[in-house]
Amino acid sequence: MALSQAITVLLFVLALARIDPSTSHVLIKGKVSCLDCKSKSDLTAGIKVLVKCDKVKKLAMATTKDDGSFEVEAPSDNTPQPRSLSNCLSKLLGGPNQLYTSKKFMTSQIVETDDSNSYTISSPLSIYTSCPPTIDHAKCETMKKWGSSKTVDLPLPPEWGLAPSSYYVPFFPIIGIP
Repeated sequence: MALSQAITVLLFVLALARIDPSTSHVLIKGKVSCLDCKSKSDLTAGIKVLVKCDKVKKLAMATTKDDGSFEVEAPSDNTPQPRSLSNCLSKLLGGPNQLYTSKKFMTSQIVETDDSNSYTISSPLSIYTSCPPTIDHAKCETMKKWGSSKTVDLPLPPEWGLAPSSYYVPFFPIIGIP
């Protein structure tokens, strides 16, 4: 009985020894706004925001809530040295619907707030639901156009036992390159 209690206490102490109480989580908070939405919660939910810091390989990704706000833990490489988020950027990546934005509203610098464990964005991240007036209308139309995804399908006799010709036709072999 005493042996099982001793083993339990030993395992508990070992588990606590692995926890580093000095590590604190640094939060980055921000908000994405829609500049031409009729209702403010129309399209601001589900937008992906990326956070990248200088000299850190990892990225942090956040998804906006219904009101357009997001909260993400700052990316880190698990280094013990204190880090500064002065060289961090947040960037709009996209959302569940077609969104438009200008370069001015697409990225924002991360700055410190009054709270010691919290940071925020320095300039607003904003989106449009339709082509914004700052972008030429022709550019928006070319963004909407995609090439045809139809394949060429030549009629082959079924007796030949070949797959449809669309599997072969787009392939052009390069011969003579060592």
